[in-house]
Amino acid sequence: MKIMKKLTSIIALAMSVAATDVVNAQSAQKAKQQNPYTLVYDGAITKNEKGKVNIHPVKYNLNGIEIAANVYTPANYDASKKYPAVAVAHPNGGIKEQTAGLYAQRLAEAGYITIAADAAYQGASGGTPRHTDKPFFRVDDIRGMADFITQYAGVDANRLAVLGICGGGGYTLKAAQSDKRFKAVATLSMFNSGEVRRNGFQNSQLATVQERLKKAAEARAQEAAGGKMIYAGVASITDEEIAKTSTDLYREGYQYYYRTHAHPNSTFLYTMSSLMDLMTWDATNQIELIDQPLLMIAGSKSDTKYMTDEAFPKAFNAKSKELFLIEGATHIQTYYKPEYVSQAVNKLLEFYKSNL
Repeated sequence: MKIMKKLTSIIALAMSVAATDVVNAQSAQKAKQQNPYTLVYDGAITKNEKGKVNIHPVKYNLNGIEIAANVYTPANYDASKKYPAVAVAHPNGGIKEQTAGLYAQRLAEAGYITIAADAAYQGASGGTPRHTDKPFFRVDDIRGMADFITQYAGVDANRLAVLGICGGGGYTLKAAQSDKRFKAVATLSMFNSGEVRRNGFQNSQLATVQERLKKAAEARAQEAAGGKMIYAGVASITDEEIAKTSTDLYREGYQYYYRTHAHPNSTFLYTMSSLMDLMTWDATNQIELIDQPLLMIAGSKSDTKYMTDEAFPKAFNAKSKELFLIEGATHIQTYYKPEYVSQAVNKLLEFYKSNL
């Protein structure tokens, strides 16, 4: 599969850093014209109004890196009262203005204070090299959201939950193993980044594991020597290439990230050297340490469902656990399609209400 091979091949970025900055600036300006908070999901907040859910862009420090996040407060928010809270971890390649923001806003509409933050090295958050995608940082990003939101006015730190979407779901499973501040743990369309980077999507690259590890090590050596950064992933894609992509995840994902819900801060690129960490990591390793209530949601037609199916039985120490299927939904459709989002939100609200 031509496109699938591109996901792990070396991509030499054709444009200079200066040219990239120009393109991103133009894209950012377009997004800002559409929404003052550059939110790209349907029904997004366009202004803060009294008596409605409000959005609060915030920044905080995590491991010496400035993190950019959005906090959503419920209608008629009163800082003197106490509210339950949810930290929402975004998908791989995603940012807070896309599906993570959509779910954060919908949960805030139900009375929760929520936070969606861009991962370190990604989106509007700081950190270099850009597009570094290492599990340690992604897991600590989730802990960092807990650090910040539990200090936010009105938050009841004893009623904190977490929602991880796609790759954020895999990292959420890992964060919850040790961070017991999260009293309820939920994933949506969970994607085990370590397993896929190691074995290929649907175990399609088992024969090239050592070869790809070698390339990752070579990329790190080049970086250490002051050479050009090497990236894996897809920098851009044509409509024809999208149409020819055989898997729903990537075909619909390209459409979502590069067409219908595009944002200048969102990218499918990640540093090739990140694979040294990604390929030796797994979201389900020591998952038995999760003793909190666990809810895992997936679309019944999702081609990533096998990862949820693998993880769910391994979490045998969860206080309670449930696997909830959204009938007819694919992975990407759970990000935006109203009927599927509503089913997921309703299930999440039922789960959080019972466990916070």
